[in-house]
Amino acid sequence: MKLSRRTILQGAGSLPFAVASLRTGAWAQTAPAAAPGTEVPPIVFVHGNGDYDALWMTTLWRMESNGIARDRMMAINFTDPNARSDDTVEQANRSSTEDQRRELAAAIAELKRRTGASRVALVGSSRGGYAIRNVIKNGGASDVSHAVLCGTPNHGVFATDDQPNNEFNGRGVFLRGLNEGESEVTPGVAFLTLRSDGMDKYAQADGRFIGKPGTPTGVTNEGPELKGATNLVLGALDHREVAFHPRAFREIYKFIAGREPARIAIVPEPSVRLSGLITGTPGGVPTNRPVAGATVDVFRVDPETGERKGGALHSAKTGADGRWGPAQVDPAWSLEFVLASPEMPTTHIYRSPFPRSSDVVHLRAARPLGPADKDAGAVVIMSRPRGYFGLPRDVVLFDGKEPADVKPGVPTDAAATLRLPASEVGRNIVAEFGEERIVARAWPAQENRIAVAELTY
Repeated sequence: MKLSRRTILQGAGSLPFAVASLRTGAWAQTAPAAAPGTEVPPIVFVHGNGDYDALWMTTLWRMESNGIARDRMMAINFTDPNARSDDTVEQANRSSTEDQRRELAAAIAELKRRTGASRVALVGSSRGGYAIRNVIKNGGASDVSHAVLCGTPNHGVFATDDQPNNEFNGRGVFLRGLNEGESEVTPGVAFLTLRSDGMDKYAQADGRFIGKPGTPTGVTNEGPELKGATNLVLGALDHREVAFHPRAFREIYKFIAGREPARIAIVPEPSVRLSGLITGTPGGVPTNRPVAGATVDVFRVDPETGERKGGALHSAKTGADGRWGPAQVDPAWSLEFVLASPEMPTTHIYRSPFPRSSDVVHLRAARPLGPADKDAGAVVIMSRPRGYFGLPRDVVLFDGKEPADVKPGVPTDAAATLRLPASEVGRNIVAEFGEERIVARAWPAQENRIAVAELTY
């Protein structure tokens, strides 16, 4: 697909106001309209490959802002979120499709027990949609009222005759099993798919986004759609944004609740409590296993300079459960989290204000300093966990410039790195994405420190 600058900018400019393109497959099951005041079913949010439950933070806030009680929602945190290269062969710190099915089934049972509900709604991002479909197809349909699949590569990231046991292969054993039959959905459950109009890097005809430029993948932009589901196209949103963007929230809420949300904006709380989990990357593989013996210090910082305003608001050392917090903060405060995790760089994580409380403020040490950093006096990373940087689609400025390591066109990069000379250690670095602005400080790399400006939106 050839994307001109005009095409990208036109698509992005229309996002907040666009009506989603509706594509309904044969035998589509639409969610019944709910009368005002009808109770929304409990919801389990399911993250994708290599991710964690914290990505649903802003979605949880928007749900709460629309009157959904926090205890009627759950965001699962898969133990080992990365898929195996061969689903039938064990790999350290990676999960099979059966591992994920089993963990999700347990989460559904727990939320049903906690709420007394007979059925729950499931919302999944990317690979999370596989676990949802696997649970529903293999005995769990009676427990599920709605299934919303956001950017799930339902027909594969690629579709070839090799790698038959790779779960992302549209011609592989796993996906052929899920997609067999005239309808690709399970009767009795209302299915919705949300996809991008050409900006999802895992729904592309050319293999350049999966490391095989010029090789046909066998899939198209329509890969996330399912026969029998309600299929919506959300314009120029990227692979992650079709789950976590405000535009996606509107469709998720509307489908499950049967009515429009009362508001899209997040309603701030007068006082905010934050807590979370410290996780690591054993063997270089991200996991959601807790890290014991890590220390966390939370500071209020000046939003214009990144300088600390007083001593630590909260200090903690993790036990076996890897939990830190709670820290009591003001919803208007910019924050710095200092994480010292065993055998990893001390990581200074700068965040914009948290408007609401959250127990999924998870922290993970930055990657180790490598050969590319050997001459740097300081290393600063700009990170966007809930979406990718799209140029020229987005306004992305890092220290006053568009990041040189963010590729234009289809959004593929969620992080940018700035390396500074030793003479610039200590100065402030501004990271901007759209209207979100974070000011970080450059810390000395020779002390094995890295700064991260982590975007919330």
